[in-house]
Amino acid sequence: MKDAKTFWDKSAPRYAKSRIRDEQAYQKKLAVTQGYFRPDWSVLEFGCGTGSTAILHAPHVGHIVATDISDTMLEIAERRAREAGVENISFQQGTLESLELAEESFDAVLGLNVLHLLEDLDAALARVHGLLKPGGIFVSSTALVGDIAVFWRMLIPLMQRLGLAPYVNRLGRQQLLSRLTNAGFGVEHQWQPGKGSLFIVARKCA
Repeated sequence: MKDAKTFWDKSAPRYAKSRIRDEQAYQKKLAVTQGYFRPDWSVLEFGCGTGSTAILHAPHVGHIVATDISDTMLEIAERRAREAGVENISFQQGTLESLELAEESFDAVLGLNVLHLLEDLDAALARVHGLLKPGGIFVSSTALVGDIAVFWRMLIPLMQRLGLAPYVNRLGRQQLLSRLTNAGFGVEHQWQPGKGSLFIVARKCA
C-alpha cells in the first residue's frame, strides 16, 4: 500500500498534465452516468485522481465524496475544484478499506480506471456493495489487462521493476462480469470502446 501511494504521489504532476486519449468515449461515459444521476444523490468516487471527472459530475448530484490514495493527487483535485467554483465535493485521502464510510450511505459509487489496480478485487467489490443503498449503482471503467496483446502483458512486469508502472491485475471481460455478479450486482449497461477496456453500470441487487 505504501509503495502504491509513493508511486501515485510521484506520478501526480505528470498525470495532471496528461490528455484524455479518447475524448469521444469519455464524453459518452459521462453522459451515460449522468443519465442515472438525480439532483439529491450522494455519490462516492474512489481513486478520483486529480478530480476532473468528479468536478464534471458535481452539478448533477447533491454531494460527492471523492477519495484517492495519493495526497498529491488530492491537492491538485482540491485546487481544480476551487478554480471551477465547485463546492459540493469533499475530498478524502485513503482507500476503500481504510476510510470510515457508513454502510448503505451512497446512491452511486464510481470506480473509474481503478479496478485493474486493485490487488483484492473481490474485497473491493464487496465493500462497494455494502456502501451502496439498496438499488444503488456502481459505475466502472476498467482496463482489461487480461484481454490486451501479449506484448503489452509481458512489458508490464519490466515497467514495474523500473518503477514506471504500479501493480496491475490480469482481469479480462468475463472475469470482471463474473466478479460483479458474485458480489451481488446486476449489470444494466456495458460498452467496450475498445477490446482493452469495459465501461459498466451495475445495480446493487435487492
